[in-house]
Amino acid sequence: MWLVAVCCLMAACNNDTTPKKPVINEPAAPVAEMSAPAVITYDIIREYPHDVNAFTEGLELHDGVLYESTGQYGQSDVRKVELNTGKVILSKKMEHGYFGEGLTVLNGKIYQLTYREGKGFVYDAATLKVEKTFAIASAEGWGITNNGTSLIYDDGGSVFHFIDPVTFKEHKQLKVTDEHGPVNELNEPELIHGFIYANQWKTDLILKIDTATGKVVGRTDLSNLRERAGIAPISGNGRGPDVLNGIAYDAANNKIYITGKNWPKLFEIRLDN
Repeated sequence: MWLVAVCCLMAACNNDTTPKKPVINEPAAPVAEMSAPAVITYDIIREYPHDVNAFTEGLELHDGVLYESTGQYGQSDVRKVELNTGKVILSKKMEHGYFGEGLTVLNGKIYQLTYREGKGFVYDAATLKVEKTFAIASAEGWGITNNGTSLIYDDGGSVFHFIDPVTFKEHKQLKVTDEHGPVNELNEPELIHGFIYANQWKTDLILKIDTATGKVVGRTDLSNLRERAGIAPISGNGRGPDVLNGIAYDAANNKIYITGKNWPKLFEIRLDN
């Protein structure tokens, strides 16, 4: 009888159906021991025109095509853009109740977040036809990228959420820290050489983040791009050109493209990273 009870207990343990919690990284070291991130310099290689009416929330270059997601209620869309001219090749307008946020391209699909609607959209990358929607657990959706197997999004806090592109279940969280502690208002991430590069909202900074530890290992100050684009320092004016927001990486040619919300220009830069 005792043996039967033990066997039953073991079977119950092996058939545990409790949902697994996302794996959460632990900081590589106490904040006090973290060194300041490296200063990453850059060169401006080329300037391109950019639609000043585009309230840019997501930017990605894939197979030579620039994909862009724009925000604002009643104005949001997903579009395919010709890099050299800034001309919109194809666009899909969103319904008035949605505020478009970041986007990423994976396996022929575009994955786009919405701001406070708790929903994401999946489009066919060739036609921009909506194929399905998915729910996100966060109160807000900001930026999104992918590592080839997982979608990686942020919600305006200091955490990146890794979710499965088929089931949309979260399986990992990456807490981002620097020498001062948690780093909030992360936005518009892009995976480059195995690191996440992300804008930090209301700054002209791009942060280089270690995907294993979440530690910020480098910073780039792009305030000079604002001057080149003819844009005044950050004002908080929602009606005009404002924050840096848009990082697209051309992996085939090792090029990085940068723009901002309602900016008249898009820049190709080379980072010393």
